[in-house]
Amino acid sequence: MPSADMALLGLEGGATRIALNVGEQRIELEAFDRKGRSYPGNATAADLYFQHFALVTGDAAAAWERPRANAATPISIGGPVTLTASAGGLTAVKFREPEGHPLEFVQSPTAPEASRRSEWLSGIDHSAICVADAGVSRAFYEELGLTVGRPTLNEGPTQVALDGLAEVRVDVVPLWPQIGTPHLELLRYRSPPGRPAGRMNANDVAATRIVWRSNRDALLRDPDGHLHLLAGFPA
Repeated sequence: MPSADMALLGLEGGATRIALNVGEQRIELEAFDRKGRSYPGNATAADLYFQHFALVTGDAAAAWERPRANAATPISIGGPVTLTASAGGLTAVKFREPEGHPLEFVQSPTAPEASRRSEWLSGIDHSAICVADAGVSRAFYEELGLTVGRPTLNEGPTQVALDGLAEVRVDVVPLWPQIGTPHLELLRYRSPPGRPAGRMNANDVAATRIVWRSNRDALLRDPDGHLHLLAGFPA
């Protein structure tokens, strides 16, 4: 990693970065010479340091078999679940990769028939983060230029199975950038309550960050401590 990137993250020492392309999007894996804290133990999908990205597949059940065979830990109960129509009707499964990062596979009910038979990943649909106050977080992201979509209240047996938690009631607030995909989703759990994140350093395993195209370079923290990198990409 370039020294300028390390300085922007407030870190010393060196690091290695590997880029992985997923459809038209990119995921960057970073390993720091000066290691940060491991992902918190006993983490749940409602904790405020939760941040995942949802990968699009045509067959969530088949896609789940790959990480399942490679040391992934399930979050969802019983594999992929199909959500209610009010929650979007997606078929989805949440899990953690070996170091604790949460991920999700999503299968759209409106996907073309040919893609429904494919387990391969075609892109990133969204990143979702847990927040303590949806109104405060919404204002923060609107100030950055995101547009609020239609919020939903997700609850019931399918949401319980997806999150691996009891008595789930979660407000989901979509936020759209100027270019529609991927987008951001705020998850405000009415129940069960999640643990606060505290201040994370950029080399902590749980400190996943989204990189946003901007006219400046900056590292931002949202009201709950989630990290965001503004990067001045060339035109």
